[in-house]
Amino acid sequence: MALGLTLIYGILNIPNFAHGHLYMFGAYIAFFLMTVCGVSYWLAAVISIIALAIVGLVVERLVYHPLRSTPHVNSFIAAVGLLIFLESLALILWGGQFRHMPPVPLEQVLSIGGVTITAQRLLVIGSTILLIVLLQLLIKKTTIGSTIEAVAQDREGALLMGINVGRVTSLTFAIGTALAAAAAVLYCPLSLLSPGMGGVLVVKAFAIIILGGLGSIPGAIAGGFILGPVESFGGAYVSTAFKDVFAFALLIIILIAKPSGLFGEKKP
Repeated sequence: MALGLTLIYGILNIPNFAHGHLYMFGAYIAFFLMTVCGVSYWLAAVISIIALAIVGLVVERLVYHPLRSTPHVNSFIAAVGLLIFLESLALILWGGQFRHMPPVPLEQVLSIGGVTITAQRLLVIGSTILLIVLLQLLIKKTTIGSTIEAVAQDREGALLMGINVGRVTSLTFAIGTALAAAAAVLYCPLSLLSPGMGGVLVVKAFAIIILGGLGSIPGAIAGGFILGPVESFGGAYVSTAFKDVFAFALLIIILIAKPSGLFGEKKP
């Protein structure tokens, strides 16, 4: 989820506050397909990811593209309006009660080296690593990735070099929202669904990308692998009630020492 958020920030240079609610919508699409249409978990995951990529294209074109030449505060307001719209739409379609994803094929509990873990959590770990590798290959080894990097580094320069900046922006937004959907379908079998679920998660995602450095993909990866264990060990050895305190305390300490984040570039 943080990968998608930092990818979008790198192109638009604004934090997409609605990213968590797009994650929520991806989870509900998979839930709808499995419960109403009787689709398997794997097919529902693929359809949800494709659907959110299309939603990302539409959102970028209708919400952010018209505001590209206006002050950034307009995009902030648009993002807040979008998240309110998505949450209200989810309330209308599915109601406000908590829901649980239907049983998935990987609910069995495994014991590895004395450590007990569900197969679904192993799928989350393995899929996260795979998505990180695929995203890095896309950015570093393809023409599309080169154009994304060019637009992120110098939008006007990329435009002068003949790059279709509008198309690259839309494609990047689609990839970012598809990553949010991937996170949703992987993790939601382990948690409850609700229209407000995206609000908490996007705060964590922002903490991760700020920790690693805004707009930095390696930073988002490092931030996630730092923040996650800090929360887990803090909750396990002190108290689960304070796990968020440890995470955000670490964020404050790192930003005091390095305000641009671990991998962020220092602004002049």
